[in-house]
Amino acid sequence: MNSTFMRTPIGLLAIRAIDNAISHIAFVDRQDAPAIQHPLLVQAREQLQQYFAGQRQAFSLPLAATGTEFQHQVWQALARIPYAQTASYGQIAESIGKPKAVRAVGAANGRNPLAIVVPCHRIIGKDGKLTGYAGGLERKAWLLALEQG
Repeated sequence: MNSTFMRTPIGLLAIRAIDNAISHIAFVDRQDAPAIQHPLLVQAREQLQQYFAGQRQAFSLPLAATGTEFQHQVWQALARIPYAQTASYGQIAESIGKPKAVRAVGAANGRNPLAIVVPCHRIIGKDGKLTGYAGGLERKAWLLALEQG
C-alpha cells in the first residue's frame, strides 16, 4: 500500500492507494508511514488541494474502497449528493431502496474509508442538525461551510 499525507486547514489527511486506485482518505493525528510520491497519490493531493481552495466540486479519482455490498450501495448514494447540498440517513436509505435501513445506512456512512471524496460529511440528521462524523463535528461543520461558500 502506498501512502502520502497532506496538511489541510482542518488537520492532517492520510491518503492511501492500492494498485491503481485510492483506497483510504482519512484524518489522522500523525504521519504513520513514509510518504510515497506515487503519481495517483500526487493526483489525489492536487484534487484535494483544489477542493480546499474552493476550486473543485467533484473528484475524478479511481477508487477502491473495501466493504460489503450494502456499504458500497450507501457509499455510491453518498457520492451522488451534489456539492453544497445535504441529505439525511433516511433519504439515503430511500435512494437505495431500503427505506427501513436508516440505522444500517448510518453505520455504513460511519465506515466510509474515503473522506471528502465520498462526501459522508454531507449527511445531516432529519431535523437538519449535524450528526456524527468520523473526523469530528467541527471538521464536518467546516467542510459544509466551505461548500456553502
